[in-house]
Amino acid sequence: MKLITKSLLGIFLLGTLFTSCSKDEGCTDPAANNFDVEALKDDGSCTYDKLPEEVHEESHITFNFMHHFDGIPVTAANFNQFNFVTANGDTISITKLRYLVSDMRLYTTSGDSVMMNGYNLVDLTNGTGLSYEAGESDLGAFAGIGFNFGFDTTDNAGNYLDLNSANWNWPVMIGAGYHNMQFEGKYKFNGADSLYAYHNGTASNMGAHEQNHISVRLPGIALNEHNVVVTIEMNIAEWFRNPNTWDLNANHSNLMMNYGAQKMMQANGYNVFSLGAVSQRK
Repeated sequence: MKLITKSLLGIFLLGTLFTSCSKDEGCTDPAANNFDVEALKDDGSCTYDKLPEEVHEESHITFNFMHHFDGIPVTAANFNQFNFVTANGDTISITKLRYLVSDMRLYTTSGDSVMMNGYNLVDLTNGTGLSYEAGESDLGAFAGIGFNFGFDTTDNAGNYLDLNSANWNWPVMIGAGYHNMQFEGKYKFNGADSLYAYHNGTASNMGAHEQNHISVRLPGIALNEHNVVVTIEMNIAEWFRNPNTWDLNANHSNLMMNYGAQKMMQANGYNVFSLGAVSQRK
């Protein structure tokens, strides 16, 4: 009886040994499809579901440019009408408003920036350039929006066929390159309609040329959807108000070669733009 018991015990232990050895190797990764809870050593046999390809989330950004005069909407439809009064008390109309924006970018919270596409000539006179397809950026929050009003020194040295054909060139004798803005109309003076030409570009002083673009910085936005439209607003009244109250009777013509007038325009221009509505959709 003792002999039989010992034989059975031996057979049991031998079977257990063989069973343990058979489970010594296998897939030991719990994340695998064929994870073996009894395997002690990984044998490289693990299999996995195919991971989905990474989806790169981006937003397509469009900038719309809108214009008002202290809250009064300004479009080509109300050009040639004496609907506006400047800070100096001059009653004016508008007959032309064109300006250039470049180096459009989004600033990240870390201080880096995402550059947008090219440049854009906004022409309120004929309704072109009011909507600008700026490009794509990753979704997320951005600390600010920036752009140049006009070209900086480097870009202003380029040759742009579309701007040449648009008569956007700045005269060579006063610095060459391109305009920042062409703004024209009429103002009331002594009961008569007088012309003004508020043209902004390179500031020249006795043969020395000084770049006169305006670096605009606006508040940040969050890109939450795949299509985002950002409105940039221009308050035209600010060109005549802050920090320089503009007297059109004193400064209405020949301003392109007037260094002092050009620097006054630049100073006022920092207060002209603001961030308007932001709309987002999938």
